[in-house]
Parts: sequence; C-alpha cells; structure tokens
Amino acid sequence: MPKSKKSFDKYAYYQLAVQSPEDHVHIFERMFYELRGRQGLSLREDFCGTGLISCEWVKSNPKRTAVGLDLDLEPLEYGRKNHINKLPSSVRRRVKTVKQNVMKVTRQKFDFIGAGNFSFFVFKDRHTLLQYFKAALKSLNREGIFALELAGGPGFIVSEREQRTYRDKKLGKCVYYWDQKDFDPVTHYGMYAIHFKTEDGVMHRDCFTYDWRVWTIPELKEAMLEAGFKAVHVYWESADERGEGTGEFLRSDSGENDYSWIAFVVGTK
Repeated sequence: MPKSKKSFDKYAYYQLAVQSPEDHVHIFERMFYELRGRQGLSLREDFCGTGLISCEWVKSNPKRTAVGLDLDLEPLEYGRKNHINKLPSSVRRRVKTVKQNVMKVTRQKFDFIGAGNFSFFVFKDRHTLLQYFKAALKSLNREGIFALELAGGPGFIVSEREQRTYRDKKLGKCVYYWDQKDFDPVTHYGMYAIHFKTEDGVMHRDCFTYDWRVWTIPELKEAMLEAGFKAVHVYWESADERGEGTGEFLRSDSGENDYSWIAFVVGTK
C-alpha cells in the first residue's frame, strides 16, 4: 500500500463526501416555516463538529444567529480556523461554537435545535435519550422546534461496505467508503466507519468510527412526548421515479419500507 506524500485532512474529505450544509439549512427553515408560519432565526447545532451547518445558517439571513455544541475540541478548533474565522466580520459575530455537553440546558433559548447526521445515536439507553430530550426542550424558545436526523431500513443494519467517488479542485479524486461493520438485533447496537482512498492511492482507514444504537421512529416519538413535547412529526424523504431520494422531506404519517431511508423526527414545544 503506497504511503501518502502529503498531510491528510480528514475533515476536508468528510465535508466533501458527507456534509451538505446548504441542504440542512433549507430543510430546517422549511420545517420551521411550515410548523410555525414564520422564519426561524436562532439555531443550536448539536454535535456540531466543525460547525459547518451553523456557518451556513448565519450566512443565509443577516438576522440569524447560531451556536454549535460539541465535546470534541479537535473538530471545534478546525471549524473555527477553517470556517468561522474566514467569514466576514458581520457574519462571524453571529456564530460561535462551544465545547459543551448537549445534555446541559443552555441559558440561551433557541428557535431551532437540530442534530444532524444521526449523531444522537451515541445515546445507547432510553434514560439518557430522555434526559437529552428534556434538556433540549428547556433550551427552546416558546415556539421552538427540535429535529433529529436518523437513518434506518434493512440496508442500514446489514454488514456491507458502500463506496462513492468524488472529485474536487483542491482535493482531487477520492473514494469514500461507508463501512457497516456489525449490528446486533437484540441491542440495536451497531459499529460503523468511514474510510477514504486519496488520489495518490493511499487508503486511510477508520477516519471516523461510530459506536451507535440505531433508534427507531416509534421509540423517538414516544420518548419526545414523554419528555414534554406537545407534538411530534415525521418528515420523510420523497423519492423520484426511480425510487431515489430527492433530498426533500415532507411531513407524513407513514413511510415506504425502503431498503434504506433517511427521515427527521421533529418535536414542537
């Protein structure tokens, strides 16, 4: 296996292959407008990593503010250096990222709290999940909304590896691998990883690893209601003629039994 001749920026590759901050902001603002009839202005991005969604949120509207929370200093520092500090000063002052546990109620209250990319799957027992929901509820404004992005379906729990090829002006050609290593149907615990093969042929294994509990939609709805949310909605991804996801999420009381799917579970205060 060849050795890389240059430093490897795993966050840059992750952002290329996995993240779509513009799409998340679009989804969040559509949900808020549909449920509240107005624009949401303040965002708390839970498990924010490099804070890319928070940055996109404040760029989308001069009245918007964002706070990103995460416990890992490495991505937080990367995001401040590579994203927040490169924003114009008028935009930069409306966003910040903080090393803080999402289990803690924030003094600031928010219109919208969102946890993207299945990040809340780190909570492996119902008691902890319920405590997180209660803390989120107390951190929302009077008409606040709380949204969780999750994945499911048989295709999300089988042991397999998917790959996609990307090309970027700065990074060149790379292959992204999503590796579903293991899943226990009794506990619903799963092990997942992301690998990258860079243009120089070097394979970078286990750049990101995930030890998750794969929660189901009914479990999340029941826990949100128990935590005190007045109502819980499901936003299901629509499909095109070929059955492929369109990236648009519509409020629905049912979903297609697809091989794999992505949805949002949304609680309203």
